[in-house]
Formats: sequence, C-alpha cells, structure tokens
Amino acid sequence: VQLQASGGGLVQAGGSLRLSCTASGRTFSRYVMGWFRQAPGKEREFVGCITRSGASTTHADSVKGRFTISRDNAKNTVYLQMNSLKPEDTAVYYCAADPYYSGTNGNEYDYWGQGTLVTVSS
Repeated sequence: VQLQASGGGLVQAGGSLRLSCTASGRTFSRYVMGWFRQAPGKEREFVGCITRSGASTTHADSVKGRFTISRDNAKNTVYLQMNSLKPEDTAVYYCAADPYYSGTNGNEYDYWGQGTLVTVSS
C-alpha cells in the first residue's frame, strides 16, 4: 500500500489543522492506520492509531483531548484533526499502516507515508 500525507502547514498556537493520509494499492480497510510525528532533534513519537473498521482509536497522552484520529474507508483516507495546537506540536507528521499490528511501536508498522510538516508558531 502506498500512503500520501497532506494538510500540514503553518498555524498559530491555539489553531487547528486537519491532516489527511490517502492510501492507494491494496484494500485500505484491511490496514490498521497510525499517525506518528518527529520533531527536529527528537525521536519519532506515536500520536494515534485506529483499527480497521474505525471502531476503536488510541491517542497518545500528549495529544489526548486535542487530536482525533478517524478514517473513511470509502475514501481510502485516514485523518488527524488537530485542535488547540501548541508550539511543541511542531513536527513532521507521518502516517503508517499495518495489516495486523495495532499499537504504539512505530517499528511494527510496515508501510509509511512521506510526512507532512506542521509548524505551530507562538
């Protein structure tokens, strides 16, 4: 499966952005989808994941209550709605997919998108 992330940009603190990740190739609904981020000089960090049907989601404590992951299997797309953004949310955001793994360890995801940059100004 090929993944294409989009929607990043520059936003002021307190603002919102919605990231999208569109998949092509094999059946999207067969994949657990995750979002990760990597800030400059820092390790990659789990943001959230969503099960194949979309019935269950997990969010990192650092974004819980502010970010929401969702998916539309008819559109082969997973979303990350980001509200109340903070400067510390500045990072390159990546979407990832895996047919079996549903968790926080990025090393377990088989497929990755190219990343989209989110910059939050104070």
